[in-house]
Amino acid sequence: MDRFIRALIQWQAVDPPVPARTLTVDQVRRRYAESAEHTRRGAPEPVAAVTDQPIDGVDGRFGVRTYRPIIDRSRLVTYLHGGGWTVGDIDTHDAVCRRIAVALGAVVVSVDYRRAPEHPYPGPLHDGIAAAEWAAGAFPGREHVIAGDSAGAGLAVGVALHQRDHGDVDFSAQLLVYPPADPEMKSPSIRIYGSGYLTDIDDLRWYYEQYVQDPRRSTDPAIDLLRADLHGMPPTVIGTAEFDPLHDEGVELAGRLAAAGVTVEHVEGPGLVHGYLLLADVVPAAAEAATAVLDALERTLKTEAEPHPAPMVQDAGTYDADALADIARVAATST
Repeated sequence: MDRFIRALIQWQAVDPPVPARTLTVDQVRRRYAESAEHTRRGAPEPVAAVTDQPIDGVDGRFGVRTYRPIIDRSRLVTYLHGGGWTVGDIDTHDAVCRRIAVALGAVVVSVDYRRAPEHPYPGPLHDGIAAAEWAAGAFPGREHVIAGDSAGAGLAVGVALHQRDHGDVDFSAQLLVYPPADPEMKSPSIRIYGSGYLTDIDDLRWYYEQYVQDPRRSTDPAIDLLRADLHGMPPTVIGTAEFDPLHDEGVELAGRLAAAGVTVEHVEGPGLVHGYLLLADVVPAAAEAATAVLDALERTLKTEAEPHPAPMVQDAGTYDADALADIARVAATST
């Protein structure tokens, strides 16, 4: 385990946070925002311009924040922030979006989607779909990436599924950092790292309860990603963290995408925990992992822009689609 992460875990063990379900939603949101603020160091990464504006959704208005890069490489990223569909916002993920804009030379549209429990599923997903369509219209002719971390990564998959089946937006790639893929939370990593590693399994359950308020919807493809039909999805970069309860779900999702014929690059985050993108300013290994997933996305975009043979899969361990499919089958039988 990374020594900075170990120190954070030891510090939290002395004064553990109270469970989310014992607080009000506003209290949980303030706690998350304060935590994100405490991890920022130095001046914000410079970009050419940042603008906030409201846009129209299916059933109301919500906000987006647009980052324009100093060096524009004609790329576009629609970004959906993490936070269990309930907490987090465009401010907590400001540094993440600036990093993406600079690294990729991309316009980044950060989506301030309306959150649960006030707006349960499928409300945040509908906002994500509307934002991606707005971004494609506002910045046409660009390589368009749908991206997100944690709950936002789950939303990103839902947006990509919708566009594949019903929409007009053509995504060049998707970036999914520690995505939640199994609402039943049955994987071995849930059992092993579900307590004492900065992300608690009971909090994860609480987040699902806020978002999916009708249990009958928990099997919807946009929620239960491991059971979704993933054929025809965009080339994908998946980032996971070694000591994350959701680690194995990300690995299995990579395997299922590969089995569906999707090009996948899986980037491990050795020694790290869930939420490492927000730790990049204070944990060097987290900054390295953030750079690694963006480097992988850069490779994916370059590859997709060139003639290439049948889909292959890369990983930190470098294994192909057949190997990832085998992992998916093994994981499915062990949960």
